[in-house]
Amino acid sequence: MDKVVATALEAVADVGEGASLAVGGFGLSGVPDVLIQALHERGVRGLSVVSNNCGAMESGLAVLLAAGRIARVTGSYIGANKEFARQYLAGELEVEMIPQGTLAERLRAGGAGIPAFYTPAGVGTQVAEGGLPWRYDGSGGVALASPPKEVREFDGTAYVLERGIRTDFALVRAARGDRHGNLVFNKSSRNFNPPAAMAGRVTVAEVEELVEPGGIDPDAVHLPGIFVQRVVALTPEQAADKRIERRTVRG
Repeated sequence: MDKVVATALEAVADVGEGASLAVGGFGLSGVPDVLIQALHERGVRGLSVVSNNCGAMESGLAVLLAAGRIARVTGSYIGANKEFARQYLAGELEVEMIPQGTLAERLRAGGAGIPAFYTPAGVGTQVAEGGLPWRYDGSGGVALASPPKEVREFDGTAYVLERGIRTDFALVRAARGDRHGNLVFNKSSRNFNPPAAMAGRVTVAEVEELVEPGGIDPDAVHLPGIFVQRVVALTPEQAADKRIERRTVRG
């Protein structure tokens, strides 16, 4: 089954107002910038985004955030994104912060059909007990706080119950992909892209190199095509456009 779509705009044409999105990437690594830009061009608003972070250096999800297109973020890292912090503290944005490993597992679990799981991460903190600010009122007060979660003991150790995450769509970026949607990710871009892809009911992958079926050794596939519905082949210029978050020099 050939899943290749001609353009990024066509691939995200049915992402509607208020849709939920799982978006791959970590910092500036493995971010589906071309698909995000296509969403920006369409002007879709009220999006609920699940991603490790919400873009950086005016790229990735930061493009949608700055345009006021995102209503809610589920993530684990604000980092140096000043606009993300400003919108959150001003009460313009609802934010659910989750331990990073828990976020990855919630995405993977949702994609694997697991509705919930227990983890020790967050036990004894507001992650489990509730009270984390999801939305501020713009005056320094909390307008909406996280609810408490179920805590249960197994073999003398406490664990908190976390729900699997499913989203309407997922946007990911892969180093290589074939027409059947089998994907290979490069280095650190592999950490959040596969679970994000699994969580989406409709997953769109932009690939830096498109190959024919059989062009990827089955043993080298990081994400099988069963999780991918659409593939967009990037141009050489798009594939080469990779920003560096922090340049360091060593003598």
